[in-house]
Amino acid sequence: MIRTRNLTHRYGDTVAVDDVSLTVPDGEFLVLVGANGSGKTTLVRHFNGLLDPDEGDVLVNDVPVGDDLVAARTAVGMVFQDPRDQLVAATVGGDVAFGPENLGLSREEIDRRVSAALAAVNLDGRADESVHELSGGERERVAVAGALAMEPDHLVLDEPFTGLDEPARRSVLDRLEALHTGGTGVVVVTHDLRDVVALADRVVAMADGRVAVDADPERALDELAGLNVRVPDSVAAVCENARDVLDPGPDHD
Repeated sequence: MIRTRNLTHRYGDTVAVDDVSLTVPDGEFLVLVGANGSGKTTLVRHFNGLLDPDEGDVLVNDVPVGDDLVAARTAVGMVFQDPRDQLVAATVGGDVAFGPENLGLSREEIDRRVSAALAAVNLDGRADESVHELSGGERERVAVAGALAMEPDHLVLDEPFTGLDEPARRSVLDRLEALHTGGTGVVVVTHDLRDVVALADRVVAMADGRVAVDADPERALDELAGLNVRVPDSVAAVCENARDVLDPGPDHD
């Protein structure tokens, strides 16, 4: 479980997150939406200690993040908006192994985690490939695999569909659905609900650093007007679109 209590974060005189209390239960698929500058990315960067609060606190599995950063970063995997920001090795396998290696795990355990993570994102058998030769969608999947290799309770993805074409989006959506079905909590940060709302258990919207909406997807879609968030025309339409994306049928590769 991730929990913030009266969390406030400032950049100089600018309040980016303002007194936010939020709980993310284990196994939940949460979509966190808001316009640019609403505070959503700043908020999630507190979940594993990438940022420290100016006021309030953050707990992961009931332990304050600052008391055990390794535990927080093991429990909460983070995938940034641009996967190039977190690719640190020359090869696919080396990059995915980086996190487990820093946990001091045995070589056997590291290899097991790398193999499982690559299989989870449909990149098994490609551990020796150069990360520099991958497409944008493949780099996104490597970044997801690197987070998965930490075997987190929650996977947090910041704008994971930016710059991806339709096949790449479909692949990432499929992986997120499978992870959620398998019990991993998923938090997707986005300004565009259309790809993910059909998978969501809950939608939280931020505006001016505060939580403006916290509701189930159907009710949230009725409450997002004026928040600069791209929404589908209807829940029915987006559910039909999600079915097409996740199960494209015999006419698609």
